[in-house]
Amino acid sequence: MKTILIVDDLQSELDWIANYLTNAGYNTITATNGEEAIAKILETKPDAIVTDWMMPKMGGLDICRQLKKNPETADIPIIACTVKNRYVDFLWARKQGVKAYVTKPCTQAELVTALQEAMG
Repeated sequence: MKTILIVDDLQSELDWIANYLTNAGYNTITATNGEEAIAKILETKPDAIVTDWMMPKMGGLDICRQLKKNPETADIPIIACTVKNRYVDFLWARKQGVKAYVTKPCTQAELVTALQEAMG
């Protein structure tokens, strides 16, 4: 069973994403901020990360940059799950190393498809 780390500063967002992914057969762990996410990533080495893009202090972009610099975490697929829906946001995310981009609110099918594509 694949383990997915979900990162979002809003508990309600964490809950529905975790519910979607658990119902789709994934093991989920959560973090409510970037610092907690980095610690959990280094500890658990998840198969993929679904992260909100806009969070206080350390957002999804910061998490992505930090992971891509570390050889131990550089290959973990990152999926942005965000309300930012402009094409330029998508392009910027891809340039930073994001494998998939899903805009909120999304369906379970959209999220699972993005994960499957990102993990190959």
